[in-house]
Amino acid sequence: MVDLSTTYLGLELRSPLVVGAAAPLTEDIDNIKSIEDAGASAVVLHSLFEEQLLEERYALYHHITQGTESYPEAISYFPEPEVFYVGSQAYLNQIRYAKETVDIPIIASLNSSTIGSWGDYAKKIEQAGADAIELNIYYIETDETITGGQVEQHYVDIVRAVTNSVSLPVAVKLSPFFSNMANMAKCLSDAGANGLVLFNRFYQPDINLTSLSAEPNLLLSTSGEIRLPMRWIAILSGSLPLDFAATSGIHTAHDVIKMMMVGANVTMLVSVLLSHGIEQLQKIEKDLVEWLEEKEYKSINQLQGSMSQMNCPDPSMFERVQYLKALQTYHPHMGAINSQSSIEN
Repeated sequence: MVDLSTTYLGLELRSPLVVGAAAPLTEDIDNIKSIEDAGASAVVLHSLFEEQLLEERYALYHHITQGTESYPEAISYFPEPEVFYVGSQAYLNQIRYAKETVDIPIIASLNSSTIGSWGDYAKKIEQAGADAIELNIYYIETDETITGGQVEQHYVDIVRAVTNSVSLPVAVKLSPFFSNMANMAKCLSDAGANGLVLFNRFYQPDINLTSLSAEPNLLLSTSGEIRLPMRWIAILSGSLPLDFAATSGIHTAHDVIKMMMVGANVTMLVSVLLSHGIEQLQKIEKDLVEWLEEKEYKSINQLQGSMSQMNCPDPSMFERVQYLKALQTYHPHMGAINSQSSIEN
């Protein structure tokens, strides 16, 4: 039998198949139990958002100061409570209940954009029994006076505030929008991060042409999206004392294999389970085992990192050379070329 075991954030996992943070999947304890039964090696709970804590604080302030004419109007800027899945105390209770219900590691997820008091809340998460924390920094700077360096320092400050407050391992979920991802990874490692989750998907708003308003439009990932995280995990793997979780576009066993080859410790599945159901985990694991057996691997560890930039036969393929080769080797459909020539003539 092929050994699928791996380690992530110091956790011994039976396989690299981890269910990522998604409220429809991981807000319900019965779902988490089904996820364990289907073979997932760990689960990341749905995120607790910074806005939830702020809204709760302002609501408390309102009740304390009601009638003093000092109620802050700022509370009106936050989403209504029903927008969120659970409150902060309920989130802690969910961690405790999940730990009592399943045996797989439970990773808490914090979604933030400012330092706030995440350090204090991270302590409560640790006390509730979480095995690790995934810190999802969802932050889009639109102030033209703020420099890239200031944005990066903001990330580092948030990470340091959390890692300094807990003994739990902390992984940081990042977007790819940095001028030098390698330097950013090093700075986060120096700030105490134990791992990186690459990459966060920013959900872009759309325009409703009927109501003439901006509105959310969530599109699930496709396997084609693995290219970006695969490239950066390949570049960073082995160069820093960090673990790597690959996310965005993990839909098949082949996606998992590619990510492990470039140096990922685990792969996080969300969209494929939302599309096909939790039981899809069993198919992916079955296909993963079959491929490894066919290629005569005895363990997933044997191939891990074999195609990272440090180890692959042509390391330049992860940098500028791959851009040149991609252009040189692409052959467009001849019909498209002939059609264009006819138009021009």
